[in-house]
Amino acid sequence: MDEFKSNEVKDVRWESIGSEDANIKFRKNKRPISIRGFFKVVAFILIAAITGGLSGAYVIKKYNKSNTNNYQSSNLSQNNTSSAESPKNAINKVAEAVGPAVVGINNKGEDFWGTVNKGSGSGIIFDPNGYIVTNYHVIQGASKVYVKLSSGKVFEAKLIGYDARSDLAVIKINANNLPTAKLGDSSKVRVGDMAIAIGNPLGEEFAGSVTAGIVSAVNRKMQYEGSIYNVIQTDAAINPGNSGGALCNENGEVIGINSLKIGSEANAEGMGFAITINEAKGIIDSLMNYGKVKRPALGVLGQSVSSRDGKIQGFYVNEVVPGSGAAIAGVKPTDIITEVDNAKVTSFEDLAAVLDKHKIGDSVPCKIWRDGSTIQVKIKLSEMKETNK
Repeated sequence: MDEFKSNEVKDVRWESIGSEDANIKFRKNKRPISIRGFFKVVAFILIAAITGGLSGAYVIKKYNKSNTNNYQSSNLSQNNTSSAESPKNAINKVAEAVGPAVVGINNKGEDFWGTVNKGSGSGIIFDPNGYIVTNYHVIQGASKVYVKLSSGKVFEAKLIGYDARSDLAVIKINANNLPTAKLGDSSKVRVGDMAIAIGNPLGEEFAGSVTAGIVSAVNRKMQYEGSIYNVIQTDAAINPGNSGGALCNENGEVIGINSLKIGSEANAEGMGFAITINEAKGIIDSLMNYGKVKRPALGVLGQSVSSRDGKIQGFYVNEVVPGSGAAIAGVKPTDIITEVDNAKVTSFEDLAAVLDKHKIGDSVPCKIWRDGSTIQVKIKLSEMKETNK
């Protein structure tokens, strides 16, 4: 029985050992599978990491490139938008509005060699049917006048009328639907207002030039060759060729017609002059309707005088126009007109200033000094016989 037990124990041990061996063998069989799986997982992770890294790098590169392009595109877009949407200032607006209505004018004359250029200037289209106002001295003595539009087209112009005293003229070209300038109200102009000059200084080469400054003075009385001009003074550059061009306010309205001739004797930098548009309007109307300006006159020719003691001052009558109001009223040569319409007269300019307030046919009271005494007469104003220079 002991032997049986011993064997039994042995068997049990063997079975136990066998069980262990079996377990060990199981582990041996299972371990290689686990290691291979582990390496597979590691390999998979490495491949995934490498692939992910490459993909990520590619995506980041594309993203950065896209962002860079978008940034540059955005900047360019912003720059273009900024440039396109930059607000226009007053000078931009005036140049665009009035510039197309300002023309170049060439004065052609005849001499021994044939047709020659006698000068150039500017003009302002005030009627879409081809009517242009300019300075008289720009077209004075011309055998032919040519007008160049801002578009570059050139037309021969015909003279409608001129007025030497005001230095204004109206010409016409055969064209329709032209851009026109708006005529403003020069009575509202103030010192310090913006002044913008548009014209063709120094000829066609600099056509459409724009200069800007301020109104330096208003209601200046300028005398030139016996005529008085009511002008606007400005520091905007006005050069040869600007004559007849537009002086505008910041609203794009013409407030004056530039004239280099007026004030040219001063020859000072920063002092330009323009005939007030309010004065020009009436003259333009007269030139359009009659081809000339009808002005009232007493009917006398003469000069200003003053006695040595200064007690007698006035307009000395050299000649009385036959059939004039002065002739009918009995005015004689050697008379001195001291008052007209209750205003003292010491020069031709004083006389002209009074007469400009009246119209043809008006009767005005006058005081005349004759042979040491003063007499009073009434003179009916007649049409002035214009002496063009």
